[in-house]
Amino acid sequence: MRRVALMILMSIAVAAADDKDKLPFKAGPASSYPGFQSLDKITIAAVPFVIKEQAQTAFGKVNPYDHGILPVLVVLENATGKALRLDLQAEYVRPDRKHLDAVPPQDVGHLQGAQRPRMPGTSPNPLPLPRKAKKSPLDIWEIPGRAFSVHMAPVGESVSGFFYFQTPYEPGSKLYLTGIKDAASGKDYFYFEVPLILK
Repeated sequence: MRRVALMILMSIAVAAADDKDKLPFKAGPASSYPGFQSLDKITIAAVPFVIKEQAQTAFGKVNPYDHGILPVLVVLENATGKALRLDLQAEYVRPDRKHLDAVPPQDVGHLQGAQRPRMPGTSPNPLPLPRKAKKSPLDIWEIPGRAFSVHMAPVGESVSGFFYFQTPYEPGSKLYLTGIKDAASGKDYFYFEVPLILK
C-alpha cells in the first residue's frame, strides 16, 4: 500500500514539473515584431508562425503549418485614447495581390490534407469493415482557443490572437485587416495592410 501511495505521489510530482515547464503563450508588444504598421495611434503587428520552435510556443507539439495551415498572430495596440470596437476581418494578400479569406477557427480541425492517389492495380478493401475515423492533428483546443476573438480594445491596452489561412507562406505577402471602429461614435478606421515577415 505504501509503495502504491509513493508511486502515485511521484507521478503527480512529475506531472506538476512538466506543467511548470509549459509557459502560457503571451504575445509581445506590436512594435517588437518585424512586420507592423501604425496608423491613427493604432499599431498592428502580423506574424506568420511557420517555424516549428515558434509554433510550439502557441500550439504545443502540433505545427499547423506542417498540415497546410498558416497561422498568423495579430497584435493590436490601442493608443487612441478611445475604446475600439473590433470585428476584425483578415485576408492573406499574396505577392500577386490575390486575396484569400481566413479559415474560421472552428473549421481548421476538420480540414483534411490532399487525398493520396490509389496505386494502379490495387483495390479498396473487399471486406466492408467499419473503420474508426482518424482524428485530425489540427483538432486541438489551441486552434480555436488562441484565435482572435476579442471584440473590444480598451484604452491603452493590447489585444492579440491568431487568424488561419489555407496557404503556404510567401515572402512579400501581407495581411489585410478591416473592422476597427471607434466604440463611442461607430466611426470606421482605415484598413491596415501589414507586411508578413518571418521572425
